[in-house]
Amino acid sequence: MAVVQVEFHSQTLKRMVSFRAILPTERFPGPYPTLYLLHGLTDDSSAWLYNTRIRLWAEEMGLAVVLPSGENSFYLDVPVPGGCYGDFGEYVGRELVEVTREMFPLSRRREDTFIGGLSMGGYGACRNGLKYCDTFGKVAVLSGAVHFFENSREWVRAEGNTIGELQCIGDLDAMERTDRNPRFLMDQIRARNAADGQNHFPDFYVACGTEDHLIGANRSIAAALQAAGARVTYEDGPGVHDWAFWDTAIQHVLHWLAIRRP
Repeated sequence: MAVVQVEFHSQTLKRMVSFRAILPTERFPGPYPTLYLLHGLTDDSSAWLYNTRIRLWAEEMGLAVVLPSGENSFYLDVPVPGGCYGDFGEYVGRELVEVTREMFPLSRRREDTFIGGLSMGGYGACRNGLKYCDTFGKVAVLSGAVHFFENSREWVRAEGNTIGELQCIGDLDAMERTDRNPRFLMDQIRARNAADGQNHFPDFYVACGTEDHLIGANRSIAAALQAAGARVTYEDGPGVHDWAFWDTAIQHVLHWLAIRRP
């Protein structure tokens, strides 16, 4: 097993960026199935390593895990008046996948390529798993901050905007029919499915603690995904918005991925 930190110049973000990667080099040969795992608001690429046992479990399964830093972007294109901040959705949904596949022996198959995350990263996984559905075969949303278009506008402004993250989303009425809203992306995939008779939805795993203030939004997005035609595994149980819940939940995710190695 190796844990590496990489710095490179991102063409999408137009600056030097870094990510960490867990590679199960000692027990399994490549190419590796790969989980792109997104952190939450105010954290960085080290959060999953420091707060969960993801390294041990990934090694046991022969799973590569890529841990990008998404700043506080919600893994979206973040407009900056008079300047450029970058498109974190394009970064995690396309560029990072391409770069890591060139650097490491990762599988290039959709069925071996997954995206997941917690809280802000749960929103990022949901939105970008849908937007880049030809890349990701499975998506894990843990305590996802998917409330922006699931809860009332009043609730979002009062309870779901703790450090100004609503500015990443923009005006909710104006953004309703854009790819910032996962339901808009669901409609696009559903239309594509109807046109060619195939199912382009990734499979979804959604989990949230029953004492988490985001439980209603997670139940709502899981139901919407299922109604749109995605295969959804939904789980909830005792827990709040914290690492105790996510340490357990990520183990459930890894079992759900059902990786079979020789």
